[in-house]
Amino acid sequence: MENNIDKTQVRDMFDGIAESYDFLNHFLTLGIDVRWRKQAIKRINQKEQCNTIVDVATGTGDLAIALAKACKPKQILGIDFSQEMLNRAEPKVIKQGLEQIITLQQGNGEALTIEDNYADLVTIAFGIRNFQNPDKGLSEFYRILKPGGQLIVLEFSQVKQPLLRILFQFYFKQILPAIGKRISKHPEAYNYLPESVNQFAEGQEFCDMMCKAGFHAVQSKPLSFGIATIYWGFKTV
Repeated sequence: MENNIDKTQVRDMFDGIAESYDFLNHFLTLGIDVRWRKQAIKRINQKEQCNTIVDVATGTGDLAIALAKACKPKQILGIDFSQEMLNRAEPKVIKQGLEQIITLQQGNGEALTIEDNYADLVTIAFGIRNFQNPDKGLSEFYRILKPGGQLIVLEFSQVKQPLLRILFQFYFKQILPAIGKRISKHPEAYNYLPESVNQFAEGQEFCDMMCKAGFHAVQSKPLSFGIATIYWGFKTV
């Protein structure tokens, strides 16, 4: 399944909002995004065995840093297609004293330059909906995982309860873009966000995509009334 997404435009957009990205993330979600990442980390099956982690679409490194603290891995490779986002991640990694553990690298999640059977854990938070071909990305994640390794995906989804859905859609389509545009100075970025969420395959459809890519024991858990969802599954041993 391919999305109608121009990779170059999306990369340029994230480069353009990198400076204000962390502030807007926490401000516009009222800090709930931090809790969502913690919930995703709780789904890791064997934290003590996650010596090698690949965090795709690492952005400014929030999940990679949280994983380093929770799992005590030997190595985390944080990959993002926006160099400006990685430029914001680097000082955060250094400030936490994690530069010996977390390596940052510009790259394409749909064509990873990583060897087969490399990682114990692959994670991606709020990134796979930006892939032109999410199926290809899932296949890449499966390829680089070791047998028995785990994939965890954290992504926005759509609220199902009718009244809350109306309220959330109003916030998502009217208030959030206006605030995001004013602070980030980027006119399109926060209009793109609700559009990308509406286009994204979620729930059972995304679980089916994970199964198609080869993952087994696939499960999902909605968060905060379905605003976000955690998906996880394992590579066959």
